[in-house]
Amino acid sequence: MEALIIIDMLNDFVTGELKTERAKHIIPNIKKLNQATRARGIPVIYSNDAHLSTDSELKKWGRHALKGTKGTEVIPQLKPGKDDYVLGKRTYSGFFETGLDSLLREMSVDTIILTGLHANICVRHTVADGFFRGYRIVVPRDATETPSEQEYEQGFEYLRRIYNAEITETDEMVKKWSKR
Repeated sequence: MEALIIIDMLNDFVTGELKTERAKHIIPNIKKLNQATRARGIPVIYSNDAHLSTDSELKKWGRHALKGTKGTEVIPQLKPGKDDYVLGKRTYSGFFETGLDSLLREMSVDTIILTGLHANICVRHTVADGFFRGYRIVVPRDATETPSEQEYEQGFEYLRRIYNAEITETDEMVKKWSKR
């Protein structure tokens, strides 16, 4: 069983405090994956920064995505559906003290498809923790982004080489699902 995980497609990362200009390019592909997974009954999970004012990450990046603020809301174009899961996180990894692993195991998920921001930070650390827990990892390149092309290429190379992540494209995934 697969699950789609959408990471940090939040107001603060797409249009706000830590805006990533390149993020707008992945919105249509995440939307396409979202529609395809929902049509097939594949769970959709949002893994979102939801910081407390005391979180150590704020020392590195400044105040952003503070729990309860507009900055922690998913951008309107990717608004979670009523059957989607939304988990807050206080570190880079979507697994660290969030209940994600328990949720995935309850649903018998063995493959996680990771999208969103950033391939070299939060996606990378969520991939690492998923790999350490034995999940098969799939990352569509065109549904994941970073602030720069260099970080983008290095991020994907690292995911492939170190965590054996399958690097693919949105249309390949949708095509594969339509053949089932």
